[in-house]
Amino acid sequence: MTRRSSRRQFLQQSVLSGVGFWVAGGLSRADSKSPNERLNFACIGVGGKGSSDTDHVAALGNIVALCDVDSDFLGAKAQKYPKAKTYVDFRKMFDEMGKEIDAVTVSTPDHTHAVASVMALRLGKHVYCQKPLTHSVYEARVMRELAAKMGVCTQMGNQGTAHNSLRTAVEIIRSGAIGPVREVHVWTNRPIWPQAPTIMARPKIEDPVPEYLNWDLWLGPAPYRPYSHGNASADGKKRKRGTYHDFNWRGWWDFGTGALGDMGCHTANMPFMALELQYPVTVEAECGDLNPETCPSWATVVWEFPKRGDGPHQQAVKFFWYEGKKNGVKNLPPKELFQGENPPGSGALVVGDKGTLYSPSDYGGTFKLLPAKEFEGYKPPPPTLPRNGKEDAGHKAEWVEAIRNKKPEIALSNFAYAGLLTETILLGNVAMRVGKKLQWDGPNCRASNCPEADIYIRRPYRQGWTL
Repeated sequence: MTRRSSRRQFLQQSVLSGVGFWVAGGLSRADSKSPNERLNFACIGVGGKGSSDTDHVAALGNIVALCDVDSDFLGAKAQKYPKAKTYVDFRKMFDEMGKEIDAVTVSTPDHTHAVASVMALRLGKHVYCQKPLTHSVYEARVMRELAAKMGVCTQMGNQGTAHNSLRTAVEIIRSGAIGPVREVHVWTNRPIWPQAPTIMARPKIEDPVPEYLNWDLWLGPAPYRPYSHGNASADGKKRKRGTYHDFNWRGWWDFGTGALGDMGCHTANMPFMALELQYPVTVEAECGDLNPETCPSWATVVWEFPKRGDGPHQQAVKFFWYEGKKNGVKNLPPKELFQGENPPGSGALVVGDKGTLYSPSDYGGTFKLLPAKEFEGYKPPPPTLPRNGKEDAGHKAEWVEAIRNKKPEIALSNFAYAGLLTETILLGNVAMRVGKKLQWDGPNCRASNCPEADIYIRRPYRQGWTL
């Protein structure tokens, strides 16, 4: 064995052991690149969740560009990665560095996910984009189709997908252990940010924009509105969360997607994947405190999916979502479905004819089969999905694995899957806003009985911004 081949094998084994990645279907890992062939990453949005996203990919390649509209966030990351060029506008970053970038992470507020990701996709860059994939149903469709057209490797940031227990739960449901599945119930402890009835209208007073923030670029494609510091420091210099930036944007329709958008791609992920769901045929929602500015204080959404095949996991199914507090009481599935279990803040119930898979988890990372006595001694079926086990960092590593092997399907939350999941989740918000049961024409991306839904399916962009 030559010295070079010994070193190559050592590097391969080191990477594999660090990632905890093995594949059940016989996929092989490509040879590790030498240091001067490492992937070059550009990171758009490097504060909040973007901070860990940047650090995770830094362990898998080179950070060559950092972009954020907030100079505090940008400066902090620039100190950690001094060789990276810094930008406030990702459009300028792509113009100047497009040829140097291999892959991009997008960790901005929901309303700018699509414009940043689509620009990267059109340039042939691999993209990791935070959940929900987009702000609108139409944007999710565009990203799903464009990723397939460009042949790039993609991943949405619902890191629970990398959890081995989630993958085991998927295999159990598909095996028929709980019988044909007719209902799914998913709930969340969100919202945990201000929205109706806490706020019902936008502030009327315009406040000075903080020195650290480029407000126009933060707005991006959203309609223009004046900056408001809310409870933040009036001098615009000391860091506190304002009315919109940072974090509190989640409750405003123009920027966020509410509790459903924030957590649906996490908590609904396991049952959606297990049942191999495609387009729903109807979507209906009931909610409280509906208003044109902010997401509601509570909501219940019901999607109906048709039969998709002959497997026990492919039968016609109703999919229920619960969020917020209704009349001061947490909005939850019917009590009898829990079979004596005490429901936590978030979780999922996959109800079959022979039993229920109960996941008391945001991400599907833990589960049990009910009734417990009926499943004593039960052993899961042999694995059919790859195993990862490193969750958030492993979720990025799996994306990089797909890039190195030139096989987009290795990343289990690639845009072919994640785009469809996001479309479905965001249709719940559309149903809330129109207050009408939607007849969904999936192939044509339209509500056949509700033309007034079009404005929410495909939102108009502010002048100067486009897909």
